[in-house]
Amino acid sequence: MMLSDVMEDYLKAIYQLQRSTDDRIKTSAIAEELDVTSPTVTSMVDKLEDRGLVDREKYRGVTLTDEGETVALEVVRHHRLLEAYLTEHLDYDWSEVHEEADRLEHHISEDFEARVANALDQPTVDPHGSPIPSADLEPPERPTGESITEFAEGDTVIVEEVADRDPEMLSYLADHGIEPGVELEIVEIAPFGMVTARSATHDEPVSLPETVAHQVRVGRPVDIDH
Repeated sequence: MMLSDVMEDYLKAIYQLQRSTDDRIKTSAIAEELDVTSPTVTSMVDKLEDRGLVDREKYRGVTLTDEGETVALEVVRHHRLLEAYLTEHLDYDWSEVHEEADRLEHHISEDFEARVANALDQPTVDPHGSPIPSADLEPPERPTGESITEFAEGDTVIVEEVADRDPEMLSYLADHGIEPGVELEIVEIAPFGMVTARSATHDEPVSLPETVAHQVRVGRPVDIDH
């Protein structure tokens, strides 16, 4: 089945939105994710439904069919492998790779994908901590981490995943040692949502506006009993 790049982008967006909910995905959520208008989304969903890639219920939204999910998983796998390859082998900063991978993800062959995966020793996560679907395109388990805003002052957490969309935010976080695998101490949570945390790799704490803090998913270290 030949699909356009735009169709694949829609399937990937629906997949990513489904990862954090058990509900159907509304047109408005897809429009916000892709920065397009709701009528544009409705038109594309019609095409995807005609091809058997989404299941739609009027007024309730859409979910991916098995076939649609397989397409989405392949695009996500390409994207995240490319991000990992660009950072590890071509000296890209993690703040630069998202848009580059967006451009390339639709156009690599299965042979190229396999060679990239082998060159990286079959990675399971990308540079931002997001899971890379396996070669057999089985859906990864849902992330277990929570937004850092869900924790309390004095808690110690491990960064698991950081949203990859905003290059400036990623540069800011990296400058202050907030990257996957790094331990953080939550120093202060302000009433208006600002989170101040100290990275184990940096002496000075960093203050994260609520909008940024929501993009940092963390979990408790496994050796801490709560």
